[in-house]
Amino acid sequence: MSSNTAPKRQDFPADFRWGVSTSSFQIEGAGREDGKGESIWDRFCSEPGRIRDGSNALVACDHYHLFPQDLDMAKALGVNAYRFSIAWPRILPNGTAGRGAVNEAGLAFYDRLVDGMLERGLDPWATLYHWDLPQPLQEQGGWLSRDTVGAFLEYTDIVTRRLGDRVKHWITHNEPWCSCMMGYWEGVHAPGGKSLADAMQACHHVLLSHGQAIPLIRKNSAGAQVGITLSLHPITAASDSAEDAAALKRHDGLRNRWFLDPLFGRGYPEDTLALLASSGNAAPKVEAGDLAAIATATDFLGVNYYFPEMVKADPAGGPMRASLVEREGVERTGFGWEISPQGLVDLLTRIQRDYNPAVIQLTENGSTFEDVLTPDGHVHDAERLSYLQRHLSAVKQALDAGVPVKGYFAWSLLDNFEWAEGYLRRFGIAYVDYATQQRTLKDSGLWYGQFLNE
Repeated sequence: MSSNTAPKRQDFPADFRWGVSTSSFQIEGAGREDGKGESIWDRFCSEPGRIRDGSNALVACDHYHLFPQDLDMAKALGVNAYRFSIAWPRILPNGTAGRGAVNEAGLAFYDRLVDGMLERGLDPWATLYHWDLPQPLQEQGGWLSRDTVGAFLEYTDIVTRRLGDRVKHWITHNEPWCSCMMGYWEGVHAPGGKSLADAMQACHHVLLSHGQAIPLIRKNSAGAQVGITLSLHPITAASDSAEDAAALKRHDGLRNRWFLDPLFGRGYPEDTLALLASSGNAAPKVEAGDLAAIATATDFLGVNYYFPEMVKADPAGGPMRASLVEREGVERTGFGWEISPQGLVDLLTRIQRDYNPAVIQLTENGSTFEDVLTPDGHVHDAERLSYLQRHLSAVKQALDAGVPVKGYFAWSLLDNFEWAEGYLRRFGIAYVDYATQQRTLKDSGLWYGQFLNE
């Protein structure tokens, strides 16, 4: 099947999982209700200049109150899985139970949410950490502190004991690259740090907390499937030169292999460690037993795919001595990201070839464009519709090549708070009018529903 041909549901295995993805901070709102504590993203939003439109997520999509209609919409689409995340500050407003009581109202909300999914035939896929660390933990060092690993385990224990009888698919962390590298090095995400060494240490603690949480989740949720979700990119060199090839290897070492290698039992890549050691001694501190914990076997690898990257050698390009190149004459999303269904095929086949995971779940894939709600109540998002069709065809190509992709989760069900972009970017297959909280399925969402129900 060509990636330019719209697929049909029957082209996929009968047990293929079809879903939508969301995250707590981006849609829930109720930022100061029912005992919820402050997160690092609440604090980040309050700092002038951090969010492009000056907004915050205190209301967002008001999913906290409107979740029944959102779940109704997901059911009507025909998906059989719903990926969501749990807000740590809603469960432990002070970060740990040792510094304050567990917030029963927060747990009760996720009881209602999970029960609502099950009532509608939606399989709950819970992400434990989608970036909203409790602010009190940040004030104790955040992910730079090894104590935060212990705090994550305590939080994980509380949540999985409460929901583990009903939730059987758990994702420990969403996109450690974004929470750590963009949060502690690039400074564009919370908490806004600017240190490569800090970012690498944060990465290590996040990966360690993932590995140590797995046996806890399995103990509390009998028969559960556990994994982690990574944002990964296929990377090509700008030319055939040896310099660009070396730049590609350096960039891939930090972007992809830094996470994949330790998760699959290889430890951190030696070439990347050497570069970090020569870049202000930025390599993380790793204690005995850490790498074995990180390599704890998972049941699936979650992959988020948005765009490919091209790099060239750049002597002034920082520790990786590489810089990104924008390919000319290609389609791009409203975010400026290159649209490449073939990149998804290349990425999935590379992961299968190099790491051989038993199961891959495509936990996010989506696009943002300048959506307009017409006076007659429609959103004609032809570009997103084409994007969705072509990327589903790419998933089918990967399946035909033997890649064990078992599910696809569209990002996202709803337009939402898009982190540092505020409300300027719309990724949803449903349009949200933030003034009225009215939801309207876009043409892409209508097509996805037809695809799933045909």
